[in-house]
Amino acid sequence: MHLHYIHYDVMRVHCKDWEVPRAEMIGWPDGFCEALADAGFQVVRYDNRDCGLSTHFTGRKRAYELTDMVDDMMAVLDAMGWESANLVGLSSGGGLAQFAALLHPGRVRTVTVISAVPQYGNQFLLFRYVRFPGPFKLAFRRYGDSAAEKQRMLMAVTRLAEAKSLPLDEEWLRQVAEESVRRHYPDPHTRARQLAAGRAAKLPPGGIAGIRQPVLAISGDEDSLIRPAAGRKIAETVPHGRFVLVHRMGHLFSPPLWPELVSEIDGHAA
Repeated sequence: MHLHYIHYDVMRVHCKDWEVPRAEMIGWPDGFCEALADAGFQVVRYDNRDCGLSTHFTGRKRAYELTDMVDDMMAVLDAMGWESANLVGLSSGGGLAQFAALLHPGRVRTVTVISAVPQYGNQFLLFRYVRFPGPFKLAFRRYGDSAAEKQRMLMAVTRLAEAKSLPLDEEWLRQVAEESVRRHYPDPHTRARQLAAGRAAKLPPGGIAGIRQPVLAISGDEDSLIRPAAGRKIAETVPHGRFVLVHRMGHLFSPPLWPELVSEIDGHAA
């Protein structure tokens, strides 16, 4: 079975003269990917454009469309020689997965969205699912421009996004933050370009109700950023949706939750 990982966006907050960007593909833990491989999947994760080792852009204005990002996803499938795949998207990656299912239905077998919100083609409608103060807790913290400061901020964002009732692997967190900064930290206007692409995106008539593939929406009961109602709404809106609320899961997911998540994805995949 093919499993294609869509990259994700932990959150976006403005901090001094630079901003929290989309996280990189290494944010998907190696151990979690290996657990999926052990379940029989071929797993691919990748950096979205303007992220990690992918192509980067410049300027404050829109430099690409959201459909370009979905086309990038299809290019990854082409490079792998896959006609179709089971898509898994975390956070904003779940939004991209919804668009991909609508725009390229023949190439998407199933969709699994984790800690994601339903796509309306109107970003202002998404705020109803945001927890407050949630992502704004870091809005007034200040970080410097050094690599160490950027690493410190990424670690702070991840700590905010994780559940409180499960221990966070601080060594893994430090390594991922350090590697993320080393690979390629985006320029200060990345967020503006990403938001511009999202604002310009138009859903096909009928919106996500037109998704015909099976959709699994997973939310955590300790998500400090997005309300579980978002995942429930996705499952209710699509014709073949199922909602799962995972106990002790935040916006991200700790190793103790991996067996449950792998089992849900395995049972859902085609």
